[in-house]
Amino acid sequence: MNIIQIGTLFVFTAIAEIVGCYLPYLWLRENGSIWLLLPALLSLFVFVWLLSLHPTESGRVYAAYGGIYVTVAIAWLWLIDDVQPSRWDLLGLFFMLCGTFIIIFGSRLIGR
Repeated sequence: MNIIQIGTLFVFTAIAEIVGCYLPYLWLRENGSIWLLLPALLSLFVFVWLLSLHPTESGRVYAAYGGIYVTVAIAWLWLIDDVQPSRWDLLGLFFMLCGTFIIIFGSRLIGR
């Protein structure tokens, strides 16, 4: 897999997880329909399946995925919740992504 494919896979994995958690949130906190749980379950199934497609050890995938998840969550905050991220959100995101890139590319650049 190339970096574009891996990045896309990470983003879709994060979206599946966030949707799978957001729909039950709507049901519990916003008095949404119980039918929201069905697509939530499907979304979480897709999330787990997508995690299984990542081309490295699961621990490394989870660690690197964390930074991408935070990125997508901040985008969700802005686009779905209509809350503009603060400079602290963006600074934290920057450091998360630095760690993600070190995890993904560090062993390729320097070796294990």
